[in-house]
Amino acid sequence: MTTIKNPLSSSRFLSAETSREGDRVTTLELFFDLVFVFAITQVSLLMAHGPLLPGGHETANPGAISVLKGLVILGLIWWSWTSYAWLGNQAHADRGIVRVGIMIAIATMFVVSLAIPEAFGDQPGGLFGPIVFAVGYIVVRVVHAVVYIVAAGSDAGLRRQVIISMLVGLVPSAALLVIGAFVGDPYQVWIWLVAIVLDLLVVYLTSNNGDRRLPSAAHFADRHGLIVLLALGESIVAIGVGAARLPVSVGIIVGSVLGVALALGLWWTYFNSLSTKVEREVSHVQGVKRAGMATDAYTYLHAALVAGIVITALGVEQVMRLVDSPQPIGRFTAIALAAGVSLYLAGTAFVWRRVSGEWAVVRLAGATVIGLSALLLTRLPALPALGVLVVLVVALIVVEQILGQRGKVSSKPFASSTPKPVSKPVAQRPSSAGTSSSGGSSSTPSSTGSTSSSSGSSSISGLLDRDDSDL
Repeated sequence: MTTIKNPLSSSRFLSAETSREGDRVTTLELFFDLVFVFAITQVSLLMAHGPLLPGGHETANPGAISVLKGLVILGLIWWSWTSYAWLGNQAHADRGIVRVGIMIAIATMFVVSLAIPEAFGDQPGGLFGPIVFAVGYIVVRVVHAVVYIVAAGSDAGLRRQVIISMLVGLVPSAALLVIGAFVGDPYQVWIWLVAIVLDLLVVYLTSNNGDRRLPSAAHFADRHGLIVLLALGESIVAIGVGAARLPVSVGIIVGSVLGVALALGLWWTYFNSLSTKVEREVSHVQGVKRAGMATDAYTYLHAALVAGIVITALGVEQVMRLVDSPQPIGRFTAIALAAGVSLYLAGTAFVWRRVSGEWAVVRLAGATVIGLSALLLTRLPALPALGVLVVLVVALIVVEQILGQRGKVSSKPFASSTPKPVSKPVAQRPSSAGTSSSGGSSSTPSSTGSTSSSSGSSSISGLLDRDDSDL
């Protein structure tokens, strides 16, 4: 284990310990995720009800523009979260300056989350909501960059990469966020959209084949598996929110069961085996190839998974409000349901494509059929519409189980390595009392972790029974 000290101070609070292969997610990172659960809930409310109007009133008819605003906020929230996922992979999140930085980020992100309802519409009598959101977001990103530079230690390449990303990506993006906050509607959402796209694009271009590091594939897989799981929890919350003010009825019970079944179906398509296989593929490459694969599969493509879950939760919440109505659910709710699930499933297929080079044909076909099902769902009442969606997801799972590898087409233009057979889960974690690493920003697997047979030393996905007949 390498301890990196700030040359300006000998304090252990300003030091960082480099991570190594097999390190696990820390409890402080889990605490950090709880703030993002609240942020995702706020985004869902923004999509469902639109930004608050003066006096605290909800938008009368939220629609596509409210969803767009929610997605822009979700993009900013996601970019903050994934930045700290990289930081926690570079150095232990619960030690030294990284711990201090994450604690600051936790408090600041909570303030940012509180400001989400006013991000596009300030309420009289308080601080200017859009600026509170923008400044809070900028603080979170700047703290991340400063701590990352310290955590890079003597790795000049990584330190240079962080500085370039901050100057070329964060500075212009932050300027656009502040400008958009003052400009206000109807242009604010478009200015902020440009800001997040610019940041994402610039960072991708400047870091592609660059000096980014990923010491622990298992830790990164854990982080993203947990955030997917927490986002799925939001879809469960949406069931309760949609039915909260309605008397318990047969319709509410049936709708709730169908909503939970849909969430379980989405859970299955990711955690049954996909999460483990992706982790295995990433762990089989090293250096620049590993960082590039993780960037594509986790940082960028997992954003589609989370967005799909949030949009699905929006549709479920709207459905639960209509369970006792014989009227069709309408275009907005139908598109939210079908497009959300379709985006999520397509996202999982592209994740697998990136790490393995295989096209998951059955899953892509299922995502297409579910997306097109919006044409049918818009004409159905709430319960039949939700039931059709559940049937389609279950049918996809069954077909994948039956076809197995026959449901994939391999061409491998994107894969960085050839899959290697393994007899044990990849994410065998070393004991926290293990030996020290050789130093620097890269590391090698611990022999202690490789011989451990305890289920407690496996990744979150390793806790689940799975077979290899589907993704």
